[in-house]
Amino acid sequence: MKCENCTKKECSKKQKNDDTQSTSVDALSSSDGFEEKNEFHTLANAKILLSDCLACDNCMTSEEGVRVFQQNQKELFRILTLNKKCDTSKHKVLAVSICPQSLPYFAAKFNLSVNDAAKRLCGFLKSLGVHYVFDTTIAADFSILESQREFVQRYQRRNQEEHALPMFASACPGWIRYAERVLTNLVTSHICTAKSPQQIMGSLVKGYFARQQNLSPDKIFHIIVAPCYDKKLEALREDFYTALYNSQEVDCVLTSGEIVQIMEQRNVSMKDVTEVAVDSLFAEIKEGDVVRHDGKRSDGYLEHIFKHAAKELFGMDVKEITYKALKNKDFQEVTLEKDGETVLRFAAAYGFRNIQNMVLKLKKGKFLYHFVEVLACPGGCLNGKGQAQTEDGKPDKALLNQMEEVYAAIPVRLPETNTHVQKMYQDWLEGMDSKKAQETLHTTYSAVNQTASNLDIKW
Repeated sequence: MKCENCTKKECSKKQKNDDTQSTSVDALSSSDGFEEKNEFHTLANAKILLSDCLACDNCMTSEEGVRVFQQNQKELFRILTLNKKCDTSKHKVLAVSICPQSLPYFAAKFNLSVNDAAKRLCGFLKSLGVHYVFDTTIAADFSILESQREFVQRYQRRNQEEHALPMFASACPGWIRYAERVLTNLVTSHICTAKSPQQIMGSLVKGYFARQQNLSPDKIFHIIVAPCYDKKLEALREDFYTALYNSQEVDCVLTSGEIVQIMEQRNVSMKDVTEVAVDSLFAEIKEGDVVRHDGKRSDGYLEHIFKHAAKELFGMDVKEITYKALKNKDFQEVTLEKDGETVLRFAAAYGFRNIQNMVLKLKKGKFLYHFVEVLACPGGCLNGKGQAQTEDGKPDKALLNQMEEVYAAIPVRLPETNTHVQKMYQDWLEGMDSKKAQETLHTTYSAVNQTASNLDIKW
């Protein structure tokens, strides 16, 4: 199998992937006494994207390959099967967390409102045997709030610390992997230390929620439903593993498209599923209507950080942000002017072609931006390769346009206004500036397995 958009003439991974896939299937068949009874017999292979190809020493390691291939629908049914067996010691509480950029896909694909899509998706998952279905928006609240605070602190230290600015967003796992494995020390010190929403959701489910339910983290099997495949790799990171309980904070990632495949295998239409309210992390409270953050196609880190910085650093209330497209629609700039001077210059760089151009400017010392929202997928998170694709693997443009309309119509809720988040800072994290908050909501990014000449690749 050759990587998507791979620039090589020969693929050094093909034979290894063939071996890895057969190995992973064998491992799944024999582990935990799992017996496949054709509950779900047609599974999509995990895809390896350009970000994966460039983000390692030519290819993924054998171990990574096995673990990525294990993250498919078969893992969900393995847990469902275990929960039906008499040995309750092996039973797991099955929790599924849904990314907000996945919901517009289900809404547009099945011609539903986004609120109906959320409730019907919850109903479908619970009909399979899932115990809890969560919305990851609250995790993005934490991630954005921490990113805002960190940017202001970096800006204030910019004259004392060489690597304080620019600051790069840390929410996209494809970008992070590329930065750590390929770009290395050139950019890793510039990456925001706030964890991504997926990482924080893992801490919320296996930390906060597990404690509320008097559960050990290893008794919860946590699945994320996401728009892209790169999040499968993020779930494998060693810094999101609790050694005490031998437990990953996210056990498995399924793409939106893989969930639709399960529906198709069971001949289920979303329109025929009973609506069930999405769960919250707080006792018997259910989630209300779907909300989102600022930003047209992502969680809106640029807009939230820009407005917060304008207020905190310059006392300016920015209501609307005007984007200026530069070389293409996926590379845009936002500036703040005060007394005739540009005091803030932010950019959004989506897709690896724009990322490479950005990094080359940084390398040459011609980088003008204070903050960049970096996303590996052209078009942003809604265009993740795990959803809205045609049968030949191309973006379904008509469906994407519908998804963008659905997403834009979702009401915006500022992270600062989420009272649950403010309460959790005090009750769970012991304050915003506490050691526990730092350990739970932040991580570090560093160079791994440096490779040579990757900046010279022509895309």
